[in-house]
Amino acid sequence: MLLNRKIIAMLGLSSVVTLVALTSMAPDKPGYKNVKVLPKNLTHQQLGKVMDEWAHSLGVNCGFCHVRDEAAKKMDFASDAKPEKIAARQMYKMMNKINSKFFKAEKDSLGMMARTGINCNTCHRGNPHPELKVPEGGRRGPGGPGGPGGEKKD
Repeated sequence: MLLNRKIIAMLGLSSVVTLVALTSMAPDKPGYKNVKVLPKNLTHQQLGKVMDEWAHSLGVNCGFCHVRDEAAKKMDFASDAKPEKIAARQMYKMMNKINSKFFKAEKDSLGMMARTGINCNTCHRGNPHPELKVPEGGRRGPGGPGGPGGEKKD
């Protein structure tokens, strides 16, 4: 009888240990489809943070780059049907090249810019299609008014 109690106690204890070990294990990382330029090991929360930063920098929502699957009544984030998504990938690559070439970049745990360099907001500033703005006024510098070769002021 004592032997049976010990066996039952050991089975119960090992069951509890197994259950705790299984529930405390980190869940598998989401297997995102069609992720090409971002790190593959992003969690759902990390990917959401990146997308939020991009959306705020461009002043847009998810539908700007992603198509909606009307049959499923939800966004089809894996689809490349919108040219804006392709452009976003190209601009992300361009940004990374600029940062690696011209800035001593500090990167966060995801390998993305942390403190220095440029980001989407550098150019977009809340506008999905930033415009080139040339300063108004007369030409300054060499050849401008009062400069070498320019008009002389009295």
